[in-house]
Amino acid sequence: MRVHFIAIGGSVMHQLAIALKKKGYEVTGSDDDIFEPAASNLRNESLLPEAVGWYPDKITEGTDAIILGMHARGDNPELQKALELKIPVYSFPEYIYKESISKKRIAIGGSHGKTTITSMVMHVLKESGLDFDYLVGARLAGFDNSVRITDAPLIVCEADEYPASAIERVPKFHFLYPHIAVISGIAWDHINVFPTFENYCEQFKIFIDKIEPGGVLIYYSEDKVLHDLVEQNKRADIRYIPYNVPDHRNEGGISVVTLDGKDVPLKVFGDHNLLNIQAAAHVCTEAGVAIDDFRKAIATFKGAAKRLESIYESDSTRVYRDFAHAPSKVKATVHAVKAQFTNKKLAAVLELHTYSSLNEAFMKEYKGALDEADVAIVFYSRHALEIKRMPFLEPAKVKSGFSKENLIIATAKGELERALKQIPIENTCFLFMSSGTYESLDILQTLNLTE
Repeated sequence: MRVHFIAIGGSVMHQLAIALKKKGYEVTGSDDDIFEPAASNLRNESLLPEAVGWYPDKITEGTDAIILGMHARGDNPELQKALELKIPVYSFPEYIYKESISKKRIAIGGSHGKTTITSMVMHVLKESGLDFDYLVGARLAGFDNSVRITDAPLIVCEADEYPASAIERVPKFHFLYPHIAVISGIAWDHINVFPTFENYCEQFKIFIDKIEPGGVLIYYSEDKVLHDLVEQNKRADIRYIPYNVPDHRNEGGISVVTLDGKDVPLKVFGDHNLLNIQAAAHVCTEAGVAIDDFRKAIATFKGAAKRLESIYESDSTRVYRDFAHAPSKVKATVHAVKAQFTNKKLAAVLELHTYSSLNEAFMKEYKGALDEADVAIVFYSRHALEIKRMPFLEPAKVKSGFSKENLIIATAKGELERALKQIPIENTCFLFMSSGTYESLDILQTLNLTE
C-alpha cells in the first residue's frame, strides 16, 4: 500500500503515519507547518517532509489512498490533484475503519472522560496480555505511540465528536461502527461546530444508530440528557449497560473502589475517575477480560497525560495538570481535587483556549464551575484570540459568566505569573486546567518549586 498524508503534522495524523509505516506501508506526507513533538517523531521514522508546503507532484496514479487532515482546506492543491486522479480520499476516522473492518471495534465517546476511559481499557488489555490496536488522544505510560495499526483482532478507539476533515464535516465517531460503544455523558461543547445543544445531542443519537447489530452500548445513566436520549431511541438489536459511580471510600488520600464485591486501592481519584473505571470495567468484560484480572490491572493505572496528572508532590503542596476546559469537565475536576484533599486550600487556574471557551456567548455556561476553589484564576491571551480571529473577550464578561467572587482574570502571561506568585505555597493544591500551555508557562519554576 502507498499512502499519502495531507497535513501529516497533526497530533494524531503523524502517529497514524508512523503506525502504517511500521505495518509495512509506503508512507509520504506534506504540511504547511510541523511543530514539536510531531517534527521529531516524523524525523526519527524518516517521514518528515523535506520542505513545508503542498506539492501536488507527490500525488501520482500509483498512490493507493489519501488521508486528509483536519486543518487541510478544501482547495488544497494536493487534494485537488487526488480528486482529479480519482484516488480514494479518507478522513482520519474513515481510514481507521478501513483498517479495522475485520476487527472487533470498541469506540469510547462522550463529552468528557473518553481519553481516560480509553487509556484505562488499553492499560488493562495490555496487562491482561491481549493483542489489540488503538487510537487515543494522550500520551500513556507503557505505550510508545498514541496510534497502533496491525493485524490484531481488536481495536480500541477514543471516539471524538469533532468534525473528521474539511470535506467530511461530520463527527469522527460516526465513522467507527463499533461493536462495543461507550457514552460517558453529554455536555454541550464545540459550539463553533454545533451551534445549538439540540444539534450537539443529535450527533450522539447518530453514534448510537451506528453501533453494529448485536453490539452493546455502555452509558452513564445518571446523566439525564443521555438517559433520556437512550430511552427515546432504543434499538431492539443491541444491548444496553447503564453505569454510575461504584461504591468507594477515601482512606488517607487514597481512593478505594469496590468492584464486584472486592476492594481495590487506586492511584487515581475523583468521582469522574470512578465513573471512568466503571465504564472501563464493562468494556473490558465485554472484550473478554476476567474481573479478577481487571481489578489487578486497574490498581496500577496512574492516569493519562494531563488527566489529573501529578507534576509535583510534597507533604504540604501538590500540583496537578488537567486537560479540562469545557464547563462540566472543569467543575468535575475542581470537585475531585477539593474532595480528595479537604485539609488543603485549592488554587484553580483555568486557561480559556478553545473556540467555545473564548466565545463571549458561552461564558454563562461556566457559572459555578470554579466555585469550590479557594483561589480561582482565569487566563486567556490576546494572541490566542488573534490566531482564532476572534474579538477581544472583555474581563467583565468573563467575571459575569463565572459568577465567582474574587475571580482573578489574567490576559497576559506576565499577569498570570504575578498572580501565581501571590498564592501561598504551603498547604495548597494547585490545579492547572487547559488544552493549551498558558503561553509556554513553566509552572513549577513560576511557583518556585524546582530544585
